[in-house]
Amino acid sequence: MKNLILGASLMAASTLMTSSGVLAAGKIERACLNADRTGATRQLCGCVQDVAEAMLNRSEQKRVAKYFDEPHQTQVLRQSDRRTDERFWEKYKQFGEAVGTYCS
Repeated sequence: MKNLILGASLMAASTLMTSSGVLAAGKIERACLNADRTGATRQLCGCVQDVAEAMLNRSEQKRVAKYFDEPHQTQVLRQSDRRTDERFWEKYKQFGEAVGTYCS
């Protein structure tokens, strides 16, 4: 059911972005493209941004975008004992799984 809802959200976001003529990249897409990784294409990074828009609020997207420049921070997040970090880690893992499902 979650996959169905996420899929519908991604399709709606994609349609909205296309129909409104919005071509500007989001924070995560820009970070992905600027991370200088071999597999980072416009299509892949755009998909990652679409998933982020369906699953994460703006502040969470900003936080995730920083992980492209400082990947070690994901390890810091994972090991944190702060309750808010633990909750965000769970959400971040779900985000990563969704990216793997929809963007591969």
